[in-house]
This record gives sequence, structure tokens and C-alpha cells, in this order.
Amino acid sequence: QVQLVESGGGLAQPGGSLRLSCAASASFSIAVMGWYRQPPGKQRELVARITAGGTATNADSVKGRFIISRDNAQNTVHLQMNRLKPEDTAVYYCYGWAYQDYWGQGTQVTVSS
Repeated sequence: QVQLVESGGGLAQPGGSLRLSCAASASFSIAVMGWYRQPPGKQRELVARITAGGTATNADSVKGRFIISRDNAQNTVHLQMNRLKPEDTAVYYCYGWAYQDYWGQGTQVTVSS
């Protein structure tokens, strides 16, 4: 059973930065890793994902502000969030796919002055 363990998150001011990290406890490569988020009262949505080959996909709402990266040897994925906005407030979930979906427990990100 693969577990995804998130770290980072918390409170930031508008215009600030936060970094999320996620480590997968797997002995094999996770083909796709990424981040989804669920704002209050809304559905879960894709933020960014990246393949083991390094191909990244970002939601339009975060393009130019968030950067996703991964370390294949460590099975870790990171999300550098810059120029944060109040609408980025959400629970952020780490995601992994290796022939099935894997999800982390979620970490709260709050952007507020």
C-alpha cells in the first residue's frame, strides 16, 4: 500500500509564498505525481501534476505563479507557490498514480491578511 505524506502549507499573506512537499512510500516509481485542491464549499480541482519524465501540467489559475517539481529517486513532489492569492485558500492534496490512484490526507493552505 502506497502512502503519500504531505508537509508544508499553513498561513500566508497575499503575495507571499509557501512550499508544499509530498513523499511517497513506494519501492517503485510513481508514474504521475501532483497536487489537487479543494476550496471551501467547492469541488476538488487539479492544481498541477508532473510525470516521471518531467512533463508538467498546470491549471490556468496557477500558471506563472506555482511551480511543480519532483525527485524521481526519492519519489517526492514539491509545489512552490508564489504570489499567493486569497482564492488559493484550500485543502491541498498530494496525488499519485501508478496503475491506481493514491491520495494524501491533505494540508490546509490559507491566504489571508
